[in-house]
Amino acid sequence: MNHWEKKWRSVRIVGTAWWVGLFVALAAANGLKAAEKEWVVYSGFAGPGNGKHIVLISGDEEYRSEEALPQLGKILAKHHGFKCTVLFAIDPKTGLIAPNILDNIPGLETLDSADLMIIFTRFRRLPDEQMEHIDRYLKSGRPVIGMRTATHAFRFPAKSKWAHYSNGYKGEKKEWTDGFGRLVLGEKWIAHHGHHGHEATRGLIAPDAKGHPIVRGIKDGDIFGPTDVYAVRLPLPGDSKPIILGQVLAGMNPDDPPAPPSKNRKTGRVVDKNDPMMPVAWTKTYQIPGGRRGRVFTTTMGAAVDLKSAGLRRLIVNAVYWCLGMEDQIPPSGCKADAVGTFEPTFYGYNKYRRGMKPSDFELK
Repeated sequence: MNHWEKKWRSVRIVGTAWWVGLFVALAAANGLKAAEKEWVVYSGFAGPGNGKHIVLISGDEEYRSEEALPQLGKILAKHHGFKCTVLFAIDPKTGLIAPNILDNIPGLETLDSADLMIIFTRFRRLPDEQMEHIDRYLKSGRPVIGMRTATHAFRFPAKSKWAHYSNGYKGEKKEWTDGFGRLVLGEKWIAHHGHHGHEATRGLIAPDAKGHPIVRGIKDGDIFGPTDVYAVRLPLPGDSKPIILGQVLAGMNPDDPPAPPSKNRKTGRVVDKNDPMMPVAWTKTYQIPGGRRGRVFTTTMGAAVDLKSAGLRRLIVNAVYWCLGMEDQIPPSGCKADAVGTFEPTFYGYNKYRRGMKPSDFELK
């Protein structure tokens, strides 16, 4: 091989290496871009929340958390300046939102930089690498908002490393009795108190919460949801403070009267579902073993269709401010909670989710 052949061969080798390097870089960039599409981020606009990061975790089969939390994230970003990252249950084979996939919520590592976690999941059994981010977040004592089925957010096999997070846990870790729902949020799944799908909920301010910053701009009857009231054990544990009581209605419309007393078909006893009324929103603090103490707001309302209620949206936005220690910035009329864009949520029901949806479909246009 002469001098010029050697030169040409060297050029070809260098050129090939350059193209291979470029290909690898582009592939990595495309891979990162694909990963980012497994969740959606709303950059904060101007507002009191600018500089703070909220991670909203969806993943339930019935109440359309995958529609509720993007709308809530848009409200918090556009009207209040918070950066909001919304996570979804994703089918790893298709990359599509799939609420019935119980073991995959990509993006939970974003909790590492979060100032607030809003969780709306149901009976998830996430892998170790995803649960570790949730566990680390809770040990830090940063604030939590739990919505609807978050009272029964997890369900793991008895031998799982995370079994103590399960709804109704009765194992050796006594502090975790009844699981994440009870220890962190204040209650686990008990039962439907109202007749599911037949008796809606009207929100009334709890007597001792009239002056609470979370209810600023809200009056009795402003909060309505076609979901039913969940049962809870009274009194709620520890320093829990009821904020909103759920009046069980006789029908599914906001102006329906309260449900009248009725006879229980099994026991023959007359039962008044509104005496006492169940709390449907409360505050408390939590502290998991080995962790710090933090603020919590829980509501057993919050299905996507519930968020058509301006009063409920305002309640949750006010609660975000309270959880973050920003209650002095809640105006007397309450926080702005206007829906962002067109919001026509799917009514609740199993397997009624919108097929073929990607996280990017929820981007803020």
